[in-house]
Amino acid sequence: MLNGGKTIKALFLDIGGVMLTNGWDTAARVEAANIFSLDFAEMNGRHRIIFDAYESGKTTLDEYLDLLVFYEPRAFSKEEFKTFMAEKSQPYPDMLKLISDIKHKYNLRTIAVNNEGRELNEYRVKQFNLRSFIDVFASSCYIHVRKPDKDIYNMAIDLAQVDPDEAIYVDDRLVFIQAAQKMGINTIHHTDISNTIEAFATFGIETENLTENTNSLSN
Repeated sequence: MLNGGKTIKALFLDIGGVMLTNGWDTAARVEAANIFSLDFAEMNGRHRIIFDAYESGKTTLDEYLDLLVFYEPRAFSKEEFKTFMAEKSQPYPDMLKLISDIKHKYNLRTIAVNNEGRELNEYRVKQFNLRSFIDVFASSCYIHVRKPDKDIYNMAIDLAQVDPDEAIYVDDRLVFIQAAQKMGINTIHHTDISNTIEAFATFGIETENLTENTNSLSN
């Protein structure tokens, strides 16, 4: 399992859009506005201002929601709204199995490199048993920087104790892929599972006996 003479030792992994759905994306906010009779434009404008602080671990989910929705009385509770948010997280089972099988087959160090608020991140990690194949979570809420800040990639490199060209970073967002490439990290731009399987093969990571599915998992 070589890459130009270098052994691949680690996987850096985005979560939302790769192994799980994006839990709290624009589509989820539109749905929330419809279900809870909120003004989407107003809510989304507030989201854009305050979400950076939540994803960076500098505010709690309650504090984020106090400014997003509950700055005035509502006919529904905060717990109802949180339940809705949590239910937006759904798995891509074949991708979860693929990454888990690759990690264990090739004994790779696995580091989550994702932008996520603490409470949502911890829910997703527990709900979908991500600890069973991800060794360390360099999530934005824990290290207080968000992609594409190069510090989050440097943290992953340090935690994995590898050189940049000994790691492969998998993400569905091209801009984050491009940021990692500038640091010398090998990348896979995930658009669907077939594309990702083919890309792994170029690094000598063979998956012929692992789960395959041609359905698109892109967002």
